Amino acid sequence: MNNPTNRHADYDGDFYAWTLQTAQQLRSGQLDQVDLAQVAEEIEDMGKSDRRALESHLKILMLHLLKWQHQPSHRGVSWRLSIANARDEITAILRDSPSLRPRLDELAASRYPGARKQAILETGLAPSSFPETCPFSVEQLLEEDELPN
Repeated sequence: MNNPTNRHADYDGDFYAWTLQTAQQLRSGQLDQVDLAQVAEEIEDMGKSDRRALESHLKILMLHLLKWQHQPSHRGVSWRLSIANARDEITAILRDSPSLRPRLDELAASRYPGARKQAILETGLAPSSFPETCPFSVEQLLEEDELPN
């Protein structure tokens, strides 16, 4: 397994088997058998995965808050549940990865244009109905009972 070509073939051919084998090699101190560059890349990807999940839930949350705010006659249990579920997922991610909390403003701002665009498409309302920049503070996004008027 010293041959890097073999390590990459295992990684590319059966990722799950690669993870099990690599974990065993790390635990037993067989560092010469481990593709450290690949392990480092996977660790970085795990962090990116949490960030992407947080961004996705922020977008869903902002979309439903916009719809809640701009279509009061369509408010219903499904929107309320979607808002609550997104907040629960965001809270869980922040509990597991608290270093993402200081980036919430930045991440919400980066995902807001997509939420706005989707709200425009889903509601059929004019683009001018929705603010160009995120109208929600981090506190409003995370507050369990916060719903815009």
